[in-house]
Amino acid sequence: MRGETLILAGMITIIAGFLLVFIGTLISALGGNGDVEGGGVIMIGPIPIVFGTSRGAVTLVSILAVLLMVLWIIGALLARRV
Repeated sequence: MRGETLILAGMITIIAGFLLVFIGTLISALGGNGDVEGGGVIMIGPIPIVFGTSRGAVTLVSILAVLLMVLWIIGALLARRV
């Protein structure tokens, strides 16, 4: 049962990501302001590699990376207890 729940959560996350990209593309194509900023984070274990096209994007992605690091550490500690 637990495996099925994780698979369903993963599928929902992927579909939500596709929908967000699609909606963003539509908004941009139908009269968005044209300013596009982007950023990303690559997590190698608990260590983030952050990149972006502007200072604001890098700041936002850095905050998300710290949140991911904390969640990863909490998950690792909880898994150790079990």
